[in-house]
Amino acid sequence: MTEGKKYTGQLVFGLDIGTRSIVGTVGYKEGERFVVVAQRIREHETRAMLDGQIHDIQAVGESIRQVKIQLEEAIGRTLSEVCIAAAGRVLRTVTTHVEYPFTGDKEIAKEDVYALVSAGVEQAYVEFLENQQTDDMKFYCVGHSVVRFYLNGYPMGNLEGHKARTVGVDLIATFLPEDVVDGLYKAVEIAGLSVANMTLEPIAAIQVAIPERFRMLNIALIDVGAGTSDISITNDGCILAYGMIPQAGDVLTEAIAKHCLVDFGTAEKIKRDAGIMDTVSYEDIMFLPQTMKSSEILSVTEPIVKDMAKQASEKIKELNGGKSVSAVFVVGGGGKIPGYTQAISEELDIAKERVALRGEEVMQQIVFEEDIKKDSLLVTPVGICLNFYVQSNNFIFVSFNDKTVKIYDNNKLTIADAAMQAGFPNDGLFPKRGKALEFTVNGKNRIIRGDAGDGALITINGEPAGIYAPIHANDIIRVIESTAGAPGMMTVGELPEAGDSFMVNVNGKKVQLPKFVSVNGMLQSNYYVIKSGDSIEMLNYYTLKQLTEFMDVTLDIHTNCYVNNQLADSDTPVYENFTVTWTLEKSDAENKENIDFVQTDGQKQVAAAEEEELSSGEENGAISVTITVLVNNHPVQLSGKPEYVYVDVFDYIDFDLTRPKGKGIITTLNGRQAQYMEPIADGDIIEIYWQE
Repeated sequence: MTEGKKYTGQLVFGLDIGTRSIVGTVGYKEGERFVVVAQRIREHETRAMLDGQIHDIQAVGESIRQVKIQLEEAIGRTLSEVCIAAAGRVLRTVTTHVEYPFTGDKEIAKEDVYALVSAGVEQAYVEFLENQQTDDMKFYCVGHSVVRFYLNGYPMGNLEGHKARTVGVDLIATFLPEDVVDGLYKAVEIAGLSVANMTLEPIAAIQVAIPERFRMLNIALIDVGAGTSDISITNDGCILAYGMIPQAGDVLTEAIAKHCLVDFGTAEKIKRDAGIMDTVSYEDIMFLPQTMKSSEILSVTEPIVKDMAKQASEKIKELNGGKSVSAVFVVGGGGKIPGYTQAISEELDIAKERVALRGEEVMQQIVFEEDIKKDSLLVTPVGICLNFYVQSNNFIFVSFNDKTVKIYDNNKLTIADAAMQAGFPNDGLFPKRGKALEFTVNGKNRIIRGDAGDGALITINGEPAGIYAPIHANDIIRVIESTAGAPGMMTVGELPEAGDSFMVNVNGKKVQLPKFVSVNGMLQSNYYVIKSGDSIEMLNYYTLKQLTEFMDVTLDIHTNCYVNNQLADSDTPVYENFTVTWTLEKSDAENKENIDFVQTDGQKQVAAAEEEELSSGEENGAISVTITVLVNNHPVQLSGKPEYVYVDVFDYIDFDLTRPKGKGIITTLNGRQAQYMEPIADGDIIEIYWQE
């Protein structure tokens, strides 16, 4: 902005390019006050704008040029830059919520907050595109505001420095069509100006009408212009929502024009006079003079005023979560229509004193050096100037991967903003983790995360840069997308459970057996590379065949094998603490005289003693003994032998060794662990059961 020597501050030039008129304001900030040094208004000679949108760029550009010339004459300075605002008729807003989880408690850094907000803007843009009715209109994200942050699900004002497992944000993003932005820029260029800052009309109005100290309250602002009524909602210190209805002062003017049979300009004058005079005089299109009571004019506009109030109230409730607000501030020329504020209070069911025009009351910090009356018409024009100090911005152009990109500048633009506007995927900027490996072990889910990849390779004007590096107009940006790391990988042998083993007793010797691993029902070695979706089971048994193979033992076809003293085959399971023995039978003719148990010395002695006693009994008629023992609290009688060992009990009880029901068998004798071949006597207490 140009500085004038007689002014103590930097001059700001703001233009309110409205449907009926253009208001140019020049002023400067002095402490908390804003001093307006000059203001000029020019009405459009034709309907060059309709509903807040430029239809005749050349005509609007010429009107802007005339306002610029008048202001330059008033201040004695040349004006080259201007602040402008876009109407809410074409404004689109998206309110969204995003959350980002961390793997554990993490201290939140500035970069984390930035990434969260960027993700929110990107999600809002995706949601916006999904809800677009037409695909032939391109929109720009012209700004966003954070409504509220969340830390572990709880509202938080500032996340930075806190430790969190999850962070979240509620965010409003605003969008404008490309043709609206381009039309405003072109009209300004025709007048010999460049845009220093661009805002939205509802944002500009709220700068003046609802100061920060009032935004803790649930208040609605209605800026009733000629073509649109722009609406803002505040609560809890935030601007919660923006909206609009496509009805304002012009619909009243059109109704008057039809009723009085006059052109639009004459109807506009009749509308204004009816608000301040008892009767109005005019000339109709037949060039006949007419006089009409203002009450008749107001009776024509009354149903339209009520309809405008109803639509505005419904929009307020929609933006405010389906409920009314505590108060309503009304600004803009259209808000001066008799009966409008009363109708708003009735529709919202609030006291009429809480719906009021805001003019001089909210302009206590605005000083006019010229003789200008402070009223609701001036709220938006002054707000446009004030927004320059809050958020000085405009559109800039940069080259992104050889593509020209236009970005709404907020003086805080970074590589990430350019990437989003260029349609570059957000995850293409940040390192990507390789695909996680997901499988189950013994029915429980297991995840092995992939490795982190490399971040995007970024340069600005040929120099290396990061994703948060600031960018400026005409920068040449190149980004090579980030890469994904290696996917999660693990072999069976790397599983913590892979080292588990269990013990069995083979021919009197303890043998340690590593557990087999079954993957999707098939045995696999420790070198097997686990795949996503694999179902892994750590087996707690061997088959008899697997046991002999593990021990590198080859059995003769005549060998008999026993598991827990029961004849077994190759598929018989062997669990922890089971006893396995095998014997070689030479032939039936030899009456098993040379049976060779591969057993301990004690077992060999018992077997030899039994054979000797059997032989002696055949020769001498040995006497058998009957004993009674208590097995699992039940008496069991053993008979037919002169002596008994522990395993003999299995011949007298119902205990199926071929169908395991647990990890192994628990065997006790008189309260201590028993050996299968040790002698037992009358009255012994025995316990035999499956270990769970």
